[in-house]
This record gives sequence, structure tokens and C-alpha cells, in this order.
Amino acid sequence: MKLTVKLILMAKKHWRTIAFASIGIIGASLLNLITPAVVRSLTNELMIFNESGPGSMPVNVNLLITYSVVLIGAYLLRAVCRWVALAVSHVAAWNFVGELTAKVYEKLQKLSMRYYQDKQTGQLMSRMINDTGKAHDLIAHALPDLIGNIIIIIGVAILIFTINPVLAAITLIPVPFVFWTGTFFSKKVAPLFKINQEVLGDLNAISQDNLSGMKEIQAFGQEDRELGKMRELCKHYSWVNIRANYANALFHPGIEFLTSMGTVIVVGIGGYLAMGGMGGNMTVPDVIGFLMYLGIFYQPLAVLSRLFEDVQISYAGAVRIFEVLEAESEVQEKPDAKVLENCDGGIEFDDVSFYYNIEEPVLKNISFDAKPGEMIAVVGPTGVGKTTIVSLIERFYDPQNGSIKIDGTDIKDLTVESLRAQISMVLQDVFLFNGTIADNIAYSVKNATQEQIEEAAKIACADDFILQMPDGYNTMIGERGVRLSGGQKQRLSIARAVLRNTPILILDEATSSVDMETELQIQQAIENLTGSRTVIVIAHRLSTIISADQIIVLDKGSIIEKGSYDELMSQDGVFSRLNRANSKH
Repeated sequence: MKLTVKLILMAKKHWRTIAFASIGIIGASLLNLITPAVVRSLTNELMIFNESGPGSMPVNVNLLITYSVVLIGAYLLRAVCRWVALAVSHVAAWNFVGELTAKVYEKLQKLSMRYYQDKQTGQLMSRMINDTGKAHDLIAHALPDLIGNIIIIIGVAILIFTINPVLAAITLIPVPFVFWTGTFFSKKVAPLFKINQEVLGDLNAISQDNLSGMKEIQAFGQEDRELGKMRELCKHYSWVNIRANYANALFHPGIEFLTSMGTVIVVGIGGYLAMGGMGGNMTVPDVIGFLMYLGIFYQPLAVLSRLFEDVQISYAGAVRIFEVLEAESEVQEKPDAKVLENCDGGIEFDDVSFYYNIEEPVLKNISFDAKPGEMIAVVGPTGVGKTTIVSLIERFYDPQNGSIKIDGTDIKDLTVESLRAQISMVLQDVFLFNGTIADNIAYSVKNATQEQIEEAAKIACADDFILQMPDGYNTMIGERGVRLSGGQKQRLSIARAVLRNTPILILDEATSSVDMETELQIQQAIENLTGSRTVIVIAHRLSTIISADQIIVLDKGSIIEKGSYDELMSQDGVFSRLNRANSKH
């Protein structure tokens, strides 16, 4: 129950609304008590009337009208109370679900890239949307029902004890069995609901992967294989839900049977007492009233037993939610972190080592300096740690050893927000949002003017192809820029980075998806930017880095050569061999 209580505590700003909904439940239930009282009183009047003989007493029409009016008023007020309970509780529940979903998303934004290494997007989406949605039943039903029905149980118990304490005590015998059954159910069925949520997460994950990779599925003719996997997972998802609901199908009739035993006790023992057995002094109206009160008494017990199901479903979601909310980010900001202002763009790597897996180091003892305004190129074979270097500058990860400094300050002493505000990145795997071309270029700049957007596009050599689009800068590009070529997406990404105008610019294979003519244009644009900002370039085509102030050659995670283009070519080392091999293609 700890996680469930923790979830409820997170909804404390809605407690007043939940309390108001509970009042509605209490009001509706208390108004239900009027009916047994009226029936008991009416039965007593009718018995007196019948015992006196037909015609001996006038028909008390006013009494019948009074009872009828009282019942109409009670039923009308009960309807109002039920509306309050249902409507208001859902207001609180859905507001809380929205806040909880946003909270999970906020947490996901704060987690470092290492957290995402072994996570599927679909699984995380399931936690953020499906699992948070399970909190609705907890807030809308379980919590107000718990509060309201406990009060009703206490109130009705007092009433039946005033009618006949002995019979009331006997009719309470099934109560411990009801709660024991609920506890047993909760222990046995809770894991089933957790499995349901996990399988639903798997279903979301494979759906997201397949929809994102539909082009590859069709291109390689793997439709049948993926359909088979989806059918198997859907079949498994159906089975785990059937299994959980099968448990419910056993539980709820069992509770109904136990609560029905109270009625059996009243019929048997109450009837016996009303017939004078055991010196009983119960009247027929008492027995009828007792039976009706008992129905009201056991109804909340049955409701409370159903709450076990709501709580278990909410708990299954809460486990997965708190796995995200309580996850620790590898990148931690110090409480006294400084805000980086007026950045010049100087970068220093001092004996930096990094690994994803301790047995497989990615970077080993990396040291180099980039003075403000310099262009630094990082080259080497695939998988030697080039992209990891720029990821460390942005603090997507923290190195295990050594330090990285910006303008002489260790980046671990800076706020992450202010550090990243000084850096623009163009990644090899370009991500564009579903929107217009202009929206994507201006993504990182608030209130960018059309003139600024167009100027950035011209620098990135994107203006020409944009103007050929049907709606120019207002052209919708589709999800992930599906309507654009790889080269067009890359140039938009460069324009986005140029518009941000930060003192540090990182280009990770920025020309890998463009033709030779466009590459030369982008290369010229990059050279125009050098001197005004520090540029870190990861290059596959070595011809693009001829003008770099310093070229760093990586191999197996270590720097093996360092110098200008001419210096490295004169050494006839690894760089010169790479350059000769590159020029042949």
C-alpha cells in the first residue's frame, strides 16, 4: 500500500474536491436510510390498521401523503448527491491524471541519455500515458468510496444495534471474512495486474517501433514476420487480461455470497425472535427494517471489496510510474551550480575517460584545448568515440575520470540549462518536428523573425530548396521531416543551429547526407562562422576540415595524432592514410 498511499499524497491539492465528492457519497447513502425508516414505520401503521379490523379506523391519507413526499424528497436529494459524487470526483481525478502525466514527462526530460540506452520509446510512452491513467480510478472511485462507505458502515451499524443488539452482533459475523477475502485477493491478484501493465507496455513498444520503421519493414518484405509477432503479443495481452478478470469473476461473487449470509441470519434468527423464540421481543416492522438496513450495510462492504480491484490496478500503474519518478539521473546538478554567462567558447578536455560499460572503455585519457573562435575537427574510424566527445560537452553524460571546462570552469560546476544555452548542435541523425519549415528552423529561438529565419536558411544553403516548396517556409514537412530528403533535413538542422547563434557550434557529420555541390556550400558557410564562435566538427569527409585550426585523430578511444591539416599530412601517419583513402571515394 505504500506506493498507493504515495500516489494519493501526490494528489493532495485535490483533497478538498475529493472530500466534496465523498460528502456526495455520504449524503446519498444517508438518504438511503430514510427508505427503511419509512417502510418500517408504514409497516407498523398497516399492522395496527389491520389488527383493528376493516372499517374500524379511518384511512390516514395525510400520513400516506407525508411518507410519499418524504420519499420523493429523499430520492431527489439522493440523485443530486450522486451527481455531485460522480461529477466532482472525475474532475479531481482527470486533473490529477493530467498533472501526473506532465510530471512523468518532466522527469523524463531531466534524465541523462544513459537512462534511455536500454529503454524502448513505446514502453516509456505507456508509463507516461497508460499507467498514469490508472490513477483515475483511484482518485475518482476508490478514495471517495472508501471515505464515504466507511462512514455509512459505522452509521448503519449504530442503527441496527439500536433495533436489536444481539441480532446486530450476529449479522456482523461475515464482515471479517469479507475483509480477509479482500486481503487474500489483493495479494494473489496484484501481480496479475502488474503483468497486464508490463505486457501493455511491450505492445506499445513494438507498435511504436513498427510504425516508425514501416518503410524498412516493407522494403525488406518483413510484413508477415512483424504481423506474426504482433499477433502473438496481442494474443498474450488478451490472455493476461482474461486471467486477471477470471480472478475477479471468482472474487466478486464470493463477496456477494458472504454479504448475503447477513440476510440469511436476519431471516432465520430475526424471524425466530419475532415469533417469540428465545424470549425475543422483535416485531415484524423491526425485522423488515433490519433487513433493509442490512442491505444498506452490506452494500458499502461490497463496494469496499471492489475497491481492492481499483487499488490493485492503480498500484500496478504506480509501480511503473515511480520507477520513472524515482530514477536517478547520472548527470546531477550541484546545489550551488553557477550560471554560465558571457561565454567566450573556450573548451578544455583534461585527461577525460569515459565508458558505457566498464569492460569496454570508449574514451581514454583525452586531453585537448579549443580556444575561443577556433575550429577543432575530430576524425577517426567509426566507433572510436567521436560522437561521445561532443555528448560529454553537452553533459548528456558525465565522464568517469578527468574534467571538461568551458572558459576555465568545470562544466559540473555550471547549471545544465545555462551550459546548453551556449551550445548549438547539428546531429548526424537529424530530428525534425511535425510542423512547418519555419517552425523547425526557429525551434530553439523565441520570437524569431521571418527575416532571421530566412537569413539562417541562406547560411545553411537551404533557402533555394525551401522556396521551391509548395508553401515555401510555411510548408508542412510531416513527422520527422518525412517529406524531405536526407540532405534537406540536414541543411534545416544547420539553419536551426545557425539561428540560435551560440558561442559554441557542434557539427556531427553535418555534411554526410548532402551532395558534393551542397557540401562545398555548407563548408563555406561553416568557414564564415569560424572566428566568431568555437566550432567542433566531427567529419567523415576529411576534405571539409582542411581549414581547421586543430585536427584530433582518434583510434580505439585515444588521441593518436593532433595538429593542423598540413602538419598531419606531412607526418605520413594515420591521418594522411585516412585522407588518401578518403580521396579515392
